[in-house]
Amino acid sequence: MPSVAFHTLGCKVNHYETEAIWQLFKEEGYERVDYDSIADVYVINTCTVTNTGDKKSRQVIRRAIRKNPDGVICVTGCYAQTSPGEIMAIPGVDVVVGTQDRRKMLEYIEEYKQERQPINGVTNIMKNRVYEELDVPAFTDRTRASLKIQEGCNNFCTFCIIPWARGLMRSRDPEEVVKQAQQLVDAGYKEIVLTGIHTGGYGEDMKDYNLAMLLRDLEQNVKGLKRIRISSIEASQLTDEVIEVIDQSNIVVRHLHVPLQSGSNTVLKRMRRKYTMEFFAERLEKLKKALPGLAVTSDVIVGFPGETEEEFMETYNFIKEHKFSELHVFPYSKRTGTPAARMDDQIDEEVKNERVHRLIELSNQLAKEYASNFEDEVLEVIPEEVYDDGRYVGYTDNYLKVVFPATEEMVGQLVKVKITKAGYPLNEGQFVRVLEDQNANSSEKAAI
Repeated sequence: MPSVAFHTLGCKVNHYETEAIWQLFKEEGYERVDYDSIADVYVINTCTVTNTGDKKSRQVIRRAIRKNPDGVICVTGCYAQTSPGEIMAIPGVDVVVGTQDRRKMLEYIEEYKQERQPINGVTNIMKNRVYEELDVPAFTDRTRASLKIQEGCNNFCTFCIIPWARGLMRSRDPEEVVKQAQQLVDAGYKEIVLTGIHTGGYGEDMKDYNLAMLLRDLEQNVKGLKRIRISSIEASQLTDEVIEVIDQSNIVVRHLHVPLQSGSNTVLKRMRRKYTMEFFAERLEKLKKALPGLAVTSDVIVGFPGETEEEFMETYNFIKEHKFSELHVFPYSKRTGTPAARMDDQIDEEVKNERVHRLIELSNQLAKEYASNFEDEVLEVIPEEVYDDGRYVGYTDNYLKVVFPATEEMVGQLVKVKITKAGYPLNEGQFVRVLEDQNANSSEKAAI
């Protein structure tokens, strides 16, 4: 039985796609082994979001070549899409496939075994207008399933290389999304995370169909689904219709990740982000009115070219005023090939780091404040894994991380937990009860 080993760099979409590629290998009779063992085929799913992503990808590729010089080394993902030449130039790389045509990977591997000539299977992503269907009936992680609903992005922000790596917006057929969601629920998953490159843009390339309608269809047609989480949504995609659907829904969770990137209009303009702070604030206020207790997390880039102390403080004060529940803070890093990398007024690393620290401190303070609103409340948690001390850890619908006493049987189930001590990054809880009416097929889950 031939063996395959995977290594995934980068985002949730990459992790999802690695699982999908594994399904293709499984169908061909491969067994999956650990990346550090000797395998017949190594698949490296690369990232290119930063220059460091490229560098890490190259290191991981070389590690596989050293591990088994006779193995077939197959490189895919975003870095493979944008720089196939750089990857083909690494001695020992045999097959390169980008962010499309993944189904051809196995053909290429067979072809390589016959011909022993390196194969570059990367094609022009910008011409692609069709979503590539890749099925993932189950995941190695058994508590939360991702469901990819779209691919690509039309935004071309000045700091970002991703449209060149992923192509333009393409949405998945809604019937396929519902079908795959049902498959995941049948495999025992209670929570599904809708994911994509520009998830909230789902349906923008379709006639008479959009994200709000997809959320409705999932809720109405997927039997046994308890939670839908949207991995990320832009402020401009938080339409009144989407807010209304979330408000009426029983299963869309009270947590949204809305990327801010900057809280200064002048910086947003240089980033080519298509909203103003006034617009962002108005959407947030409308959201929080409709959904009291909603957790809004966000991404922020600090030290974008030309960012003054005043502009940074605009961002700082905006975040403080709107009480985000947690931030992912990134110092701006130059991405070769993007307009921002060529801008004058690049910010000094020390200034960037000092600003990053100030924002992280604010984020920690806001996260504690948000959590404290839920002390003594009973929330629903899906236990995920054992914590250091033998208790279990999981997330509430509004994305609070809770550690509490539980048993192995409860993993992946919905349980009621009382928050006894709020905090950040961890809250402590007390087990109340397992929710009734959880599909009878949870025994299948244990087998996964």
